[in-house]
Amino acid sequence: MTIFKQGSGQVQLSEAQVRERVQVLGREIAAAYEGKPLHLICVLNGAFLFMADLVRAIDLPLTLDFMAVSSYGSRTATSGEVRLTKDLDQSLKGKHVILVEDIVDTGLTMNYLLGYLKGRGPLSVGVATLLSKPSRRQVEVPINFMGFEIDDAFVYGYGLDVDHRYRNLPFVTSQEA
Repeated sequence: MTIFKQGSGQVQLSEAQVRERVQVLGREIAAAYEGKPLHLICVLNGAFLFMADLVRAIDLPLTLDFMAVSSYGSRTATSGEVRLTKDLDQSLKGKHVILVEDIVDTGLTMNYLLGYLKGRGPLSVGVATLLSKPSRRQVEVPINFMGFEIDDAFVYGYGLDVDHRYRNLPFVTSQEA
């Protein structure tokens, strides 16, 4: 049996910390959207664990969908170019949309996605992100529901990867440079 250990870097969020914060976010979203047609969109691949836990923490009827974009490839830094690789399957008309993301870093991807989704006719578009790195922001974007604000470090675990590995870690960690 392999035991995963957290790294020694500057960002260390335990499984318990992540679980507790996701529960709080679920309650906040439920309070904000009570009685409204709520639709969550998961940005694949990194947000899939966060999305799964978040929807279970929202005590409201809701629908969901998935989309995928690419701006990193196998690198650890964004290319700055956003490419849509999987589009939505459902209409957004008449729905309050929350875009669920793993991390908002430069803001370039989120800015692209917000513009794209607003053009699809939803009643509103909000953002829920597990992590935010404001020190790297190149484009300011609204974040309505945030798990944790972190320092500028390359992080992985809980859906975030290193060249497609380590997504299954139940915590978020970083390594010293």
